Amino acid sequence: MLHSNFTPPMLNGVSASKVFLKPLQPQPQSVYHYLCLEFAHIESEEWLQRFQDGLIFDTQGQKLNANSPFQPNSHVFYYRFLTHEIHVPFEHRIIFENDHFIAVDKPHFLTMSPTGQYVQETLLVRLKKQTGNEHLTPIHRLDRETAGIVLFSKCIESRGAYQQLFADRKVQKTYHAIAPYLPELSLPLSLRLRMEKGEPFYTMRQTEGVANSETEIQLLEHNGDWAKYQLKPHTGKQHQLRLHLSYLGIPIQNDPFYPQVRHKADHDFSAPLQLLAKHIEFIDPISKQQMSLSSIFELTLSS
Repeated sequence: MLHSNFTPPMLNGVSASKVFLKPLQPQPQSVYHYLCLEFAHIESEEWLQRFQDGLIFDTQGQKLNANSPFQPNSHVFYYRFLTHEIHVPFEHRIIFENDHFIAVDKPHFLTMSPTGQYVQETLLVRLKKQTGNEHLTPIHRLDRETAGIVLFSKCIESRGAYQQLFADRKVQKTYHAIAPYLPELSLPLSLRLRMEKGEPFYTMRQTEGVANSETEIQLLEHNGDWAKYQLKPHTGKQHQLRLHLSYLGIPIQNDPFYPQVRHKADHDFSAPLQLLAKHIEFIDPISKQQMSLSSIFELTLSS
């Protein structure tokens, strides 16, 4: 049965992407030809495979093939799957859920949302498959290397209220980190730095000027060589905690970016970054109740 307002179902945890077929000159002969031109970074063989696998639809819900004619100013839907994707051998755990959001313990090495090289092996797609909820959306983010608690919105209607909490800095986040013990470092302290984009582009750097990042740092325990630190960021800059500890001369254990970039193979899951989003606290914008949620993961000092 055909539907004029076709909404593609979620498939194996992946929601369909919608593409507008804009007019081109010369006009492509087929939808396949158009997609190859418009998304040149994707191999033509991959587009062909998607047609052959029945992963491309028109707005009536009909499956298209590689010879389906191009119709400008129309839409098509497609599902994105990767032929080869490295399995991340660690599991997430849902630690709290209500009608509006879920709190999840994210393991190390698991990317939050689909990116260039990860689709199925992302926390968002795993959760969609587990819950069957296509509307799941991260309310905030953690680096791939960082483990710990992260929140996902369950429904569109209340999503903005939770996102606004983070935008207004009304969420208190507490992290734990393992880093070298430096007896001469006077703790606790509040570190304020100016951070800007670094080189390579996916890193950050400390620079002169008005501070735009702040972290409270406290010593929890140490064994003479390594220490466990409690970190409370008051701002949310990319890689803030990692750069702040590196700046103090105590870079986080197994950090592949700070103080210098050390590339690891994608399938190397040894030596996870010893950074954990341990605790999150806020007043729920819907229920008005105080929420206090903690990760079940723990970081331990090396012997």
